Amino acid sequence: MRRLVITAVLSAFSTVALAQAAPVDGQVTKIDEAQGKITLKHGPIKNLDMDGMTMVFAIGDPALLKVVKVGDKVKFEADRVNGRLTVTKIQKSM
Repeated sequence: MRRLVITAVLSAFSTVALAQAAPVDGQVTKIDEAQGKITLKHGPIKNLDMDGMTMVFAIGDPALLKVVKVGDKVKFEADRVNGRLTVTKIQKSM
């Protein structure tokens, strides 16, 4: 029984590791600080099984909106947070 529990836990961790967000290239097209949202034109987001497109995301930390401005090319990570597509990390591309 104990071996079965350990196997189940390890299996769950490996599934989570596969679904981790990877940095995605994008460009900021709109920022809505009042609503805590950012619109990004982006490439495919593998962990969300999403093709490239332009779409609105919630922002995980409002301070992230101060790091970028409209027109900036960025690298970002996004995930589902409380059922919402959310940018969890963002930085300007070099």
